[in-house]
Amino acid sequence: MDKYTKQRIEKLHPTVREEVTKVIEECDNALTGRAKIRVTQGLRTFEEQDALYAQGRTKAGKKVTNAKAGQSIHNYGFAVDICLIIDGKDASWDTKKDWDNDKVADWYECVKIFAKHGWEWGGNWKTFKDMPHFEKRNLSWRSLSKLKKDKNGYVILK
Repeated sequence: MDKYTKQRIEKLHPTVREEVTKVIEECDNALTGRAKIRVTQGLRTFEEQDALYAQGRTKAGKKVTNAKAGQSIHNYGFAVDICLIIDGKDASWDTKKDWDNDKVADWYECVKIFAKHGWEWGGNWKTFKDMPHFEKRNLSWRSLSKLKKDKNGYVILK
């Protein structure tokens, strides 16, 4: 696991840090070829979320989210976006490539591992597919937004 992934996991909600670490380690162990997992996004501030939401609307670029600040599971530390790092240097979001030649696309090996641990994949969404995105299943931004926060700004789960 690379230092960027570790840094991003450390900012996730404390209740999922250990679990995400385990998932990433499992993915890396399953990928026996040239690819390893990198978490590219974890916890996202409301300001960062609004900037992403503006993209393709009031700022140049392609729309990348339909979520305003507070409306993303990222804003509460229960979501990660990933990419594959090939040969320790090149980022890939190719969902079809089988870098370890085991007849299963590396991306889908990871999708299965995340699912086994109770994480939903944005690639399964019907309307706005978000291929790099995984979020803790059975959480909604609406319910999370109503919870009190601890001294570090994380929601307090009941």
